[in-house]
Amino acid sequence: MTTDWDVIGYVISSDHRVAVLGRLAEGPATPTRVADDVELSVSHVSRAIGSLREKELVELLVPEDRRKGRVYGITSKGEEVWNDIRAKDLAE
Repeated sequence: MTTDWDVIGYVISSDHRVAVLGRLAEGPATPTRVADDVELSVSHVSRAIGSLREKELVELLVPEDRRKGRVYGITSKGEEVWNDIRAKDLAE
């Protein structure tokens, strides 16, 4: 697997995206749980999740039409990107 520097650069250009991706790498969670764990506001976490979903690094694990209890997890692509970020010591 080659390193996707565009995606890595995108993730590490935001502390919020790094925190959210790192937290979801530990296991699936709701935005509220992630916000509590990484000490960010839910709105920051939701925005980060949205942008990470656009890059296919994070996915919704429950039906799209569910409004409460939306659980997100990291995709295999997200895991590869996170492992590259960690291996190259690019996360704060």
